[in-house]
Amino acid sequence: MIFQGESSLTTEAFLNRYWQKKPCLIRQAMTGFEPDLDGDDLAGLACDEMADSRLISGNHASGDWKVSYGPFSESDFARLGEKDWTLLVQDVEKHYAPLQDLMQQFNFIPDWRLDDLMISYAATGGSVGPHVDQYDVFLLQVEGKRRWQIARSFDPSLLEDCPLNVLEHFEVEQEWVLEPGDILYLPPNVAHFGIALEPGMTWSIGSRAPSAADLLQGYGEWLVREHEGGERYSDPGLRIAERAGEVSLGALKDLRDLMRSQITDSHDIDEYLTAFLSRFRLAREPMAPDVQVSCEELIVSLEQGAQLIRHPWTRLSWYETPQGARLFAAGQGLDCDIRLAVLLCDTPQPLIEPASLDQRSIAMLTQLVNNGHFALLPAS
Repeated sequence: MIFQGESSLTTEAFLNRYWQKKPCLIRQAMTGFEPDLDGDDLAGLACDEMADSRLISGNHASGDWKVSYGPFSESDFARLGEKDWTLLVQDVEKHYAPLQDLMQQFNFIPDWRLDDLMISYAATGGSVGPHVDQYDVFLLQVEGKRRWQIARSFDPSLLEDCPLNVLEHFEVEQEWVLEPGDILYLPPNVAHFGIALEPGMTWSIGSRAPSAADLLQGYGEWLVREHEGGERYSDPGLRIAERAGEVSLGALKDLRDLMRSQITDSHDIDEYLTAFLSRFRLAREPMAPDVQVSCEELIVSLEQGAQLIRHPWTRLSWYETPQGARLFAAGQGLDCDIRLAVLLCDTPQPLIEPASLDQRSIAMLTQLVNNGHFALLPAS
């Protein structure tokens, strides 16, 4: 757990005292942590067209911020100086599978609330400027030292003509220097400013927090798909219009009733919300494999010791139903029992006992494999 460095701070205490309430510095939260990749590995990933990467240069004193987007080349990095630049890469745990173990350290937070692992490698003086995020974040210092300054009360005005959302004015309220193994938790809407005091890496474990606008927009799109070609407004009792431009109160009522009739019950909304959360901020979705498997082939493979491995871009979420569980994989809904839903979500490599599967579970697992959400790794 990430609280091993603070003997007086339990997970429950953290959630009660700090989560979405105030910042929390945890010294030596991950003592002896050995990163699975270094700055060169991160630069190599930033050259991949599948990676979401940025190079940011400049400093707050001069305000000369510049941003460029990957994929990059070796020559791009060769032109960088010795200070005042930062390389950032999103979703690194999806490209480097071993890093998913790190994300498991934060499983006291529901999966649907966790977003990704973003890694920044900064030269001395490297920064992205003082800014504000709308989500919770855990900042794990992995290499080198970085000074973090924060402010809970601040002027939200942004620097003009700047490619970044940098605060124009920033007055420091608290500051700390983080060393390898330290974690700084920041809730939403806390202004923060990190500056690398020496070359090093900061790993950011961020959360997802859909806005009301996100939910409403997605719900409207979902309703359109669900009810496309369905019932249409009608007015068989129409009377002569006395004021042609008026939408009568009777017509407004009928239109409201038509809209409401498409939202049949809370189950429909639960279905939408769980599907939405399994796709929210998902950069890409798995592709179906070229070779499909049958239910019989799946069972034989599992009986022979094959391992199910979740695709790194697949996001799973589920909710309880009277029949068991409704599981969603990147927006695709499937029915199964609760035990299997929990098992599939608990780890990227769930251990499945073939003898424990009923026909519905076998069919669901087969569909997940054939849609690319899980792969079958044969026994060695």
